[in-house]
Amino acid sequence: MSATAAIAAPRKVRRRNAVLGLLAWVCGIVFVLPMVWMVLTSLHSESDAATNPPSLAAPLTLDGYREFFGVGGGASPWPPLANSLTASVVSTLCVLVLALPAAYALSIRPVRKWTDVLFFFLSTKMLPVVAGLLPIYLFAKNTGFLDNIWLLVILYTSMNLPIAVWMMQSFLAEVPTALIEAAQMDGARLPTVLTRVVAPVAAPGIAATALICFIFSWNEMLFARVLTGVVAETAPVFLTTFITSQGLFLAKVCAASLVISLPVLAAGFAAQDKLVQGLSLGAVK
Repeated sequence: MSATAAIAAPRKVRRRNAVLGLLAWVCGIVFVLPMVWMVLTSLHSESDAATNPPSLAAPLTLDGYREFFGVGGGASPWPPLANSLTASVVSTLCVLVLALPAAYALSIRPVRKWTDVLFFFLSTKMLPVVAGLLPIYLFAKNTGFLDNIWLLVILYTSMNLPIAVWMMQSFLAEVPTALIEAAQMDGARLPTVLTRVVAPVAAPGIAATALICFIFSWNEMLFARVLTGVVAETAPVFLTTFITSQGLFLAKVCAASLVISLPVLAAGFAAQDKLVQGLSLGAVK
C-alpha cells in the first residue's frame, strides 16, 4: 500500500462514520419529532392547537392537563389508570410464571417435537382478535364477568403467553447446562433450579419479555373497550372519552396521551440496560 493510500484510508473511514452519524441523528429526530409535537400541542389552548398551519408561538397553558386530571369537576383518571396498572402488572407476572417452565421444557430439557410445539404457540396468534370478540363477550355476559378487571387479566395473559414462550425459549437456550447439572447434583429440585439458577442467568431476557408483555397489555384497547364499562375501564378507553363530535379536543387528547404513555416510558427507561442485553441474548452463537 502506498503512502497516499495509507493516508486516504483513515479519511474514508472518518467520512463514512460522519455520514452514518448524521443518518442516525436524522432517524432519531424523525422518531422523536411526533412526541415533541404532541407535548407542544398539549401545552396549547384548543383554539391554538386546531389552527392550520399550527402556531408555534402561541401562548402555553396547562388547561389540557387540568381537564385530564378532573380539575373543575371532570371525570377522574385515577381509577382507569389503576385498572390498567393492575391488568398489566398482574397479567405480566402470570405470563412469566407460566412461560418460564414452558420455555425450560422447550430449550434446556426439550420435549419431543419441540419445534411443533413452538409453532402451535405461534399459530394461536394467527387468529384475528376481532374474530374471537363475540364468543368472549357472550361468555363474559353469561358468567357475570362483564366490566371485571380480572377478565382482562386472563385475556392479556393468554394473549401474551405465546410471545413470551417464544422469546424466553431462545433466551434459556443460552443458559449453560453445566450450571443446571451441578445444581441437580447438589439435590436441587426443578422449582429451585428455575428460581435459583435459570432465572438469574436469564434475567436480561426475562426483563425484556416482561417489558414487552407489559407494553402490549397497557396499550390494548379492543377487549377493554368492549368488555368493560365504568368499574373496569382502562386508561386507553378513558382516553377515547375526550374525542367528541362537538367542539375541539386536540389539546386534551394530546395531554391525555402523554400522561397515559408515561408509565410505559418510565418502565422502558428503567429497564433499558436489561432490555438491550435481553434482546441481544442468543443473537451470537
